[in-house]
Amino acid sequence: MTQFLPPNLLALFAPRDPIPYLPPLEKLPHEKHHNQPYCGIAPYIREFEDPRDAPPPTRAETREERMERKRREKIERRQQEVETELKMWDPHNDPNAQGDAFKTLFVARVNYDTTESKLRREFEVYGPIKRIHMVYSKRSGKPRGYAFIEYEHERDMHSAYKHADGKKIDGRRVLVDVERGRTVKGWRPRRLGGGLGGTRRGGADVNIRHSGRDDTSRYDERDRDRDRERERRERSRERDKERERRRSRSRDRRRRSRSRDKEERRRSRERSKDKDRDRKRRSSRSRERARRERERKEELRGSGGGGDMAEPSEAGDAPPDDGPPGELGPDGPDGPEEKGRDRDRERRRSHRSDRERRRDRERERDREHKRGERGGERGRDEARGGAGGGGQDNGLEGLGSDGRDMYMESEGGDGYLAPENGYLMEAAPE
Repeated sequence: MTQFLPPNLLALFAPRDPIPYLPPLEKLPHEKHHNQPYCGIAPYIREFEDPRDAPPPTRAETREERMERKRREKIERRQQEVETELKMWDPHNDPNAQGDAFKTLFVARVNYDTTESKLRREFEVYGPIKRIHMVYSKRSGKPRGYAFIEYEHERDMHSAYKHADGKKIDGRRVLVDVERGRTVKGWRPRRLGGGLGGTRRGGADVNIRHSGRDDTSRYDERDRDRDRERERRERSRERDKERERRRSRSRDRRRRSRSRDKEERRRSRERSKDKDRDRKRRSSRSRERARRERERKEELRGSGGGGDMAEPSEAGDAPPDDGPPGELGPDGPDGPEEKGRDRDRERRRSHRSDRERRRDRERERDREHKRGERGGERGRDEARGGAGGGGQDNGLEGLGSDGRDMYMESEGGDGYLAPENGYLMEAAPE
């Protein structure tokens, strides 16, 4: 492909000229011939100085040693200053210390932004204040964080000393103590190496965590009180939670009980409706059976004009046509005695459990079945007796409604069946 490129492009792919060879200017190190061979330092030992004439070696100071030296020097300077100030310190002749020392209260750890009027408002609750002296720095003029409050009565000072310690003012808890400079013999302030606090004695192994007017047991007791208060609050919260859980469970039980009572009332209403519906259905079936029986008797009377055909006697046990529907006699299911028993039985049944109601329904069903069987047997006996004695009774009178219904439901094609089925059989021709 490159042979088809133009000359200007072929010139780009042409190789460069080889680098021309130039002879070296000097020989290589391994090619040089040394006139003097290598030797040791023995020839030069005589040039060294005598060790006896050499100065002793100097040792440099390390960083830790330098810091320790500076700290000792600082402590020594501070001790000298404290000794000088102790000679000049006299709290009884201090012009700033005025008023009665036994009515004066010392307040420390005051917020630097707290004003004199704020301190007055906070400490006037314990009694009338005569004077407040806040201490300021002489060089910068800024507050030092402590003040002296003089009350008009000594009892007010004691009340503030007892109750105001640890009070939070402008976000900081103040330390309250009596004035000890003029009341305690040999007392020295913190700047002169005295004071009650132990937070600035030395390192972390010497300093204490808390500082105040009493020893550290006071703060330990405060910590124990705080821990007990925290545990008491936790126990109280646990009791409240347990009480709320019990209330919730009680509400749930009451809600479930109400729902069960409501469901039971609904089921009772449904059972009452079912009973009323069954009662109406039974009464309607009884009326229908009575009507069908009357129609059947009328058909038998209308078709029984022949000589051999037995006619039902007018003085038989058939129920009257103008009687109330559904009442077939004292043995019928709708008699007054039976209705009264049904009402009493339903009233008792409404107070029983579902299992007892189910058992009562089964017993009632068995009782109805047995009653129907007894009525059917009595009807068959009467029918046999009427056929053998030449009477006109067709076996339907004297039967209960259930018995009549059993014999009325089976019907032949011509309307004549055997006496066993409740009807007279057509007499055989002679």
